[in-house]
Amino acid sequence: MIVLEVLFGVLIIGGVAFYFGCAFFTSRFFGSNVALAQTMAISPGAEKSSFPNLDTAFSFSPVSILVPVCGLDAGAWENWSSLCKQTYTSYEVLFGVVDPRDPAIPVLRELADKFPEKVRVFTGLKPRGINYKDSSLSYLLEEARYDWIIFVDSDIRVPLNYIEIVTTPLLDVKVGMVTCAFIGHTPQSLGAAIASFGRCFDFIPSLLIARAIDNGLKCAIGTTIATRRDALINYGGLHLNRIGSDYNIGKRAAAAGYIVELSRYVLESDTGTESIGDVYQRELRWARTIRFNRGAQYYAMIFCHATVFCLPLLLISHFANWAIALTLVCFLIRYIQVFISIRSMAAPNLIPWLWAVPIRDLLSFAVWVMGSYGQNVYWRGRRLRVYSDGLITQAKS
Repeated sequence: MIVLEVLFGVLIIGGVAFYFGCAFFTSRFFGSNVALAQTMAISPGAEKSSFPNLDTAFSFSPVSILVPVCGLDAGAWENWSSLCKQTYTSYEVLFGVVDPRDPAIPVLRELADKFPEKVRVFTGLKPRGINYKDSSLSYLLEEARYDWIIFVDSDIRVPLNYIEIVTTPLLDVKVGMVTCAFIGHTPQSLGAAIASFGRCFDFIPSLLIARAIDNGLKCAIGTTIATRRDALINYGGLHLNRIGSDYNIGKRAAAAGYIVELSRYVLESDTGTESIGDVYQRELRWARTIRFNRGAQYYAMIFCHATVFCLPLLLISHFANWAIALTLVCFLIRYIQVFISIRSMAAPNLIPWLWAVPIRDLLSFAVWVMGSYGQNVYWRGRRLRVYSDGLITQAKS
């Protein structure tokens, strides 16, 4: 029992150090830029005429926005329309769909009718590889008219100056990629809140710690990847048979000597009313993707789950005073870290859901445990098998 007490105590102390690290790097990264990030986040409902200087200030290079679509996500019309109302002088938005019967196609056709000078829609894109998302992007990349490219997930809603935000760093030739994190700022269900917690309290802070340890970001987030065509060619382009291709493409860009810039602007992702089961399946896919990309470093993430170890420590120590004190300190630091993340990412609407933080932590631990072994993942209704640095094949039934 003493050995177990020591083990859990070490895990909790290590986890408290992790929470301190999350709080420190989150605060330092956003810091005084919180107000700047909020200023840059022009509401999607604002009128372009309210910002008359943006067109002339940011007329850098024409941009092609490429959006792979599979199914009709919550708020799809609003998400896609926000891409078509940009203040940027010259750009286009290309949508690609694999299934010619996809329910998103009528909505995309309507969008093309409303924005005929901006939008082009391509359907029935026969998969060129196991990764349908990157397969669709490969078609769109061939059709893109411009050499500044933004890959965008279909469930993201952006501000009017989104293109300026994510392309400005590309003016520096050393920067080969710009990527953005995302959260659901206003969840409407417990599952959606749990998903937002994972991104706001855990994923983004962990990403900032990894960025500091690696002396620069060595991955990307599929929500937004802005790049130049020449840089994309230099670091190997799209890979059509890999899961976590966004993670991998960022790693390849960094290995090729480019800076991968993480934007301080956090995008809005409409998490809809997804269930906790939906969140679990998606995050399990992410966990196994990270394991195959980071190798043994994945198992060090056991120190990210300190609050989960508090109850077993209390039980085996028979609620010893020192164990109670350590538990209180652990939860105090965790909630301080949570509030720093909320403030840094301007997400006050998460506060009413904070009673669910222990549920989030339990789910994160379950995902980590299940992600530490196994090769199968579910992705958009398909069962895939992951192997060798994130390569994928269709799993046998």
